[in-house]
Amino acid sequence: MSANTRPVAGPLAGHPGSRPGAALLGAIDYRFRLCGEGPQPQAVDGRQLGHGLPRRRIALTELSAILMHPSCGAAAQDAAWRLLVVRARTGEDRWVVGAIGVALPGLRHRAHLLSKLSSGDLHAALVEAFLKALNTVELDQPGIVNALLNAAFSGARAALRGQEPAESGEADFAPGSALPPAPYGHPDLVLARAVRIGAISVAEADLIGGTFLEDTSLAAYAERTGLPRWGVYKRRSAAVQRLVAAIRSGALSDPTADVIAEATGTTAPAATPRRP
Repeated sequence: MSANTRPVAGPLAGHPGSRPGAALLGAIDYRFRLCGEGPQPQAVDGRQLGHGLPRRRIALTELSAILMHPSCGAAAQDAAWRLLVVRARTGEDRWVVGAIGVALPGLRHRAHLLSKLSSGDLHAALVEAFLKALNTVELDQPGIVNALLNAAFSGARAALRGQEPAESGEADFAPGSALPPAPYGHPDLVLARAVRIGAISVAEADLIGGTFLEDTSLAAYAERTGLPRWGVYKRRSAAVQRLVAAIRSGALSDPTADVIAEATGTTAPAATPRRP
């Protein structure tokens, strides 16, 4: 990644077309199409891309249709996606949304496939995994868009699987990770200790607990709190990263809990009670 780029993350601001309970991909599609309207739509220069693409400025909404057409060659697709990824890596919200918007047909197809394998907030998981893939995909390889979509599907499936109750009945507390063994203990206690040492805030603990430990989707949490879904998604992603880092560093270990567990032979409850 070049020096003038930063990790891609979701835009913070909401938009007037988002409504409570609406699918995240539909909300992104609305915002993407708004960027393609007006006298100066968000566009790329087809003359710079070459490979048979129109030699003029191409609105991203039109580019999406062109790239899906059977007559569009692999070289043209890779040239366009190489440019989109580079611009998304600047972190500018409109280019992040633009990259997701151009990929929407593929993301919707993956969401359909994912719905047959997993439950939960499919769209949020796909978008989160797609954003991560934008940061890591190799731009000198052929088939950039397929690499992005495959990584998004695999990452989303792993995250959703991590949110489902384990076979033992214990609940997972973070995407793609199992309940940590002693001395970490019950997920709610882990969150409480993370707040106490300053790894996450009280609000972030509530967000992680509500959307991972309870039956609250990201969209429902955003509706309940009155916050835009993009902002909620970005806040949760950042908080989970800090929580995982704290766990791996050993900062959340609790010797007292370990002694009590050893003396009483207690384990984490089979199911996570809802917190007040």
